[in-house]
Amino acid sequence: MLMKIAQFERLFREAASLDVDKDDLKRLSDFLRDKMHDLLLAGQRAAKHNGRDVIQPPDLPVTNGLQQSLHAFRQLDVALDLEPVLAAMAGAPIDVATSEEVERMLPDLAGALVVAYAKAIRIIDPKVRNPGSQHHEAARAIFDLLL
Repeated sequence: MLMKIAQFERLFREAASLDVDKDDLKRLSDFLRDKMHDLLLAGQRAAKHNGRDVIQPPDLPVTNGLQQSLHAFRQLDVALDLEPVLAAMAGAPIDVATSEEVERMLPDLAGALVVAYAKAIRIIDPKVRNPGSQHHEAARAIFDLLL
């Protein structure tokens, strides 16, 4: 499991005033696994382009918006257990190493993605309190376009 249910609920509530439950956790876990992989793939391309076989922090596509979500996540003081996400990514086609600094960044980047995802749901439907599958699908489609 990505994180304890209570942490997951608290993160969505504090990030975007959304009430979620354990049924939403699977959607979030899949989203996070895929988007973390996408971040690392982009980092891999940048590292290879620069003649390196190790992904360094500047190789990751951390936009201004994602940086703001990173800051918001850090203020929430919620810890994520990334082991399940990283284990699910183990068979993914990343053929360069990640630096120790990037490894240390991964939990916070995952948290930033969760905060951004929650806020995207809030933007999609400002009145929603408990998001349904259509909200998750719309948020996922937006991230798939951008990352």
